[in-house]
Amino acid sequence: MSIYRTTIQALSRLLPQDCTVCGQGSGDRLVCAACEADLPRLAGPLCPVCALPAADGAVCGACQGSPPHFDATVAAFRYAFPVEHIVQGLKYRHRLPLAIWLADELAACIGTSGVDCILPLPLSAQRMRERGFNQAQEIARPLSRKFGLALVPDACARVLDCTPQASLPWKERQANVRNAFECRIDLSGKSVAVVDDVMTTGATLNEFARVLKRHGAARVENWVAARTLPSD
Repeated sequence: MSIYRTTIQALSRLLPQDCTVCGQGSGDRLVCAACEADLPRLAGPLCPVCALPAADGAVCGACQGSPPHFDATVAAFRYAFPVEHIVQGLKYRHRLPLAIWLADELAACIGTSGVDCILPLPLSAQRMRERGFNQAQEIARPLSRKFGLALVPDACARVLDCTPQASLPWKERQANVRNAFECRIDLSGKSVAVVDDVMTTGATLNEFARVLKRHGAARVENWVAARTLPSD
């Protein structure tokens, strides 16, 4: 039984569930079966590096021409309605059980993990104070249990409180996050999975991967709940 289903079944014995998307009664589900069937799952063929559409699932031209610092990306959904509503419910309405649901959907896409540890993408201290939790860490926690991997939430920090990426044009986002992260541990030879809720341009994850590689990481994979496509 999935990490999500076990937890939600336990909770549903205490409180009835309504579907996060349509608001109808959903039993032991946070998302009812009908809404779940209509979710915008990220379908291939996809570039194995950046998870954007690519012919025959080969490495796309952009990743060949300017290889990012990360080595692979796995995403469960396209960041579109109603997935954006689900993610926002976690981040801004503190619906933490949705992190377990997102982790379960993501775990199904990962299949078998070959990494050594999991790092949630860090939030700045100011954002942590405002929100009270790191949504990436909440998604990473059940993934670490699912795959039996060490979760290392304090190994890295976001040391710059940058302008929110969503408010910037795509071309400015890489410069905005330059030197935003620091790593406090030796990752020599390690294969690392970085967990986040949404990957948009990949600029933030690319900068984080750059820092991890400078501290010895041999491979960096992105595990993200949702991926924005350029047309979205």
